[in-house]
Amino acid sequence: MDALTGLLEGPRARGAFMIRACLDPPWAIRVEDRAPLTLMLLVRGEAWIVPDGGERLRLRPGDLAIARGPDPYTCADDPATAPQALILPGGECSYPDGRPLNGVMDLGVRTWGHRPDGGTVVLIGTYQMRGEIGGRLLDALPPLLSLTTDVWDCPLTPFLSEEIVRDAPGQEVVLDRLLDLLVIAALRAWFARPEAEPPAWYRAQADPVVGPVVRLLQDDPAHPWTVATLAAKAGVSRAALARRFTELVGEPPMTYLTGWRLALAADRLRDTDDTIGAIARQVGYGSAFALSTAFKRAYEVSPQEWRTRAA
Repeated sequence: MDALTGLLEGPRARGAFMIRACLDPPWAIRVEDRAPLTLMLLVRGEAWIVPDGGERLRLRPGDLAIARGPDPYTCADDPATAPQALILPGGECSYPDGRPLNGVMDLGVRTWGHRPDGGTVVLIGTYQMRGEIGGRLLDALPPLLSLTTDVWDCPLTPFLSEEIVRDAPGQEVVLDRLLDLLVIAALRAWFARPEAEPPAWYRAQADPVVGPVVRLLQDDPAHPWTVATLAAKAGVSRAALARRFTELVGEPPMTYLTGWRLALAADRLRDTDDTIGAIARQVGYGSAFALSTAFKRAYEVSPQEWRTRAA
């Protein structure tokens, strides 16, 4: 498992909110859903994304934008257009004055707006939950980014346009996986730009020594790894591995492993009913006590407190 694959396991879509917005100018929608990650793919027309702080983005057909929450922003045909609707957590919609929309703009299966053949069409996918693993990925992204058609060409657009309005058995899973594919394609294109400054863990995966070591740690976090065993796998000395790993990743191998184990534990505490002892064994700790000690040192709460807060 490479570093990007491992981190994408965290924000994998589960029942993601997806919709096809069909709008006629003038239109503007205020987004305050606090979602950790939202993708907007413009199919037709033109749109602006205006954050409360920072630079605004202009989107043309084929362009994609990714908004990293929880900060609010406005999507509009023009930056000067006043918001006509408000998107709240869970996909709830209201007028700007707080009155519920009550389905006024519902146009059919996952379709929303003024009319089905509106002048502007945007495909929107929103991840509902932020995990600790996904947090490492999100923290590597700016609050708002865009990929224009001159730097990427997404073959998923026609397929997603068809599937997003389909009502068939298993459709939610199909859309979740399509959204995941779109995220992966977008992030690879973003990090591959000539002017990109990808995070250290992403650059390190291309290194012939450090890349395989990172994959070993992510594939089998429960293994009793030491710098010596990792160095033997990589065919270098312990000192050489420690120096090169720290230089490329930004932290020593064992520190990276600890962070990865605790991130896995945090997400499993939130997403499963496994006992703390079982989770400890899954991520490489010999007992619930050992995991609890390390977890509280990193997160300042016990695993049980973390689970209770997440619930």
